[in-house]
Amino acid sequence: MEGGSHPASGLRKAIWSDADLEVMSWHDVTIHGMCVQPAVPGMPRLLFDLDYIVQWVHPVPPATTFSFWLAPATLVFEDVTDLIGDLDFSGWLPQLTVDGLRRVTTGDDSAEPLWHIEGHAFDLKFRAAGFRQFVRQPPRLVARRVLPHAERGGYSFAETSFA
Repeated sequence: MEGGSHPASGLRKAIWSDADLEVMSWHDVTIHGMCVQPAVPGMPRLLFDLDYIVQWVHPVPPATTFSFWLAPATLVFEDVTDLIGDLDFSGWLPQLTVDGLRRVTTGDDSAEPLWHIEGHAFDLKFRAAGFRQFVRQPPRLVARRVLPHAERGGYSFAETSFA
């Protein structure tokens, strides 16, 4: 597993950035926690503790459901401004699940990029200089898209990778 790669799961590295946006996906990723962290000096940071889906594995008959290469990760956005959002707990879901994360082109070259995280029960928009994502543990093959609390090491916003 040199350099944070994990060949069995297809993970090529353990630390990613906004330069990798086009090859990453957060669809159906579970968010366990969110933190707005003050930065001195500078603008705040926005951190997410999540279970990152490295790869969806198609079922092999007679199985009928997907399995997943999954790993705990910390997603960090730098220099965050203009954070707006909506959380809808009216139909309380047991977890926050991401539908997609994208960079929105605004045509305003003077401002930081606008980021949009859409979820099944939430919606966040904010400006940020960029992001880094730290895969904290080697991926493991599991039947569900969320790791049990004890297996993932509890909640964490650690900015360290497994390699």
